[in-house]
Amino acid sequence: MGNERRLLTVVICLVLGGGLLAAVLGASRASGPGHAPAGPASSDYVDIREVSPSSGTDPATGPDGSAGSVTVECGRNGEGHYNEDNLVVSPGVRAGAHHTHAYVGNLSADAMSTDASLDAAATSCTGGDRSTYYWPVLRRTDRPGTRPSETSAGHGNAGEILPEASVRVEFRGNPVGKVVAMPRFLRGMTGDAVAFTAGVGADVRARWGCSGSPDRSTTRYPRCPAGEFVTRTLVFPSCWNGLDTASAGHRSHLRFPEAGGVCPRGTFPVPELRLTLAYEVPAGAPIALDSFPEQRHSPRTDHAMFVNAMTDGQMAGVVDCLNAGRECHT
Repeated sequence: MGNERRLLTVVICLVLGGGLLAAVLGASRASGPGHAPAGPASSDYVDIREVSPSSGTDPATGPDGSAGSVTVECGRNGEGHYNEDNLVVSPGVRAGAHHTHAYVGNLSADAMSTDASLDAAATSCTGGDRSTYYWPVLRRTDRPGTRPSETSAGHGNAGEILPEASVRVEFRGNPVGKVVAMPRFLRGMTGDAVAFTAGVGADVRARWGCSGSPDRSTTRYPRCPAGEFVTRTLVFPSCWNGLDTASAGHRSHLRFPEAGGVCPRGTFPVPELRLTLAYEVPAGAPIALDSFPEQRHSPRTDHAMFVNAMTDGQMAGVVDCLNAGRECHT
């Protein structure tokens, strides 16, 4: 009788142990590539009606400033140009971004691009601008991604990619002075892809909003009234050191103006790039920005990059328009 009881105890332990092992292995697989980690959190969302209107953050243009604007028509990625590369931050490294980027402009841009290959490629910009403009995709996490561009990133980035309803590529001048030309193949970056774990907001630049409330912006995912678009606005630094087209950390050669639009000492104003993206998001649909796994899809990690591949003549046209105070389209 005693032996039978001992045998029954051993069998029960084996069964329970096997169940525990299966649970551990299942949890391990679920946390691997292709499965979303925690996030976004409920606190990452806000009803846009709860966001206070701003009085305007752009300083007024003075008598010596450059008040013009240039809109570059580059479409909205109808070509389906996606990859997990980052030519600015990780050149030469395939899938170096660990999340998916969407592009407009240069149709060849990837990790292996060179100045020469960008200069020779086709572009989605109607005026012939071969620059590349790119940013992390936005996804609906309640729908599974099925296309290669939706399933290739892994690292916790899952769901259906939301296509941009519109993409506005715009250059603006400087409120206190005339702008000078950007050098060819200047690299630029805005935002902080590790803002969640960094715990600081100095480099958080993206602003989210709703198309019906242009005077309200937030660093959280907005909940918009029915019929309105979710918007992302990414403003790039516009004070160049006059020497380099890139730098370690990607921030010292191209810096943001100080209060009032004055460029830091040793830098000169160049055209300010603004990307404005709009998305059709059904009311209540969960959305998430592609990110590194540990960043938990925080909206504060939004960022974007560009490489200026305009010809000298094209850039001269942008500078002339901005300094003359005109509104131009290319």
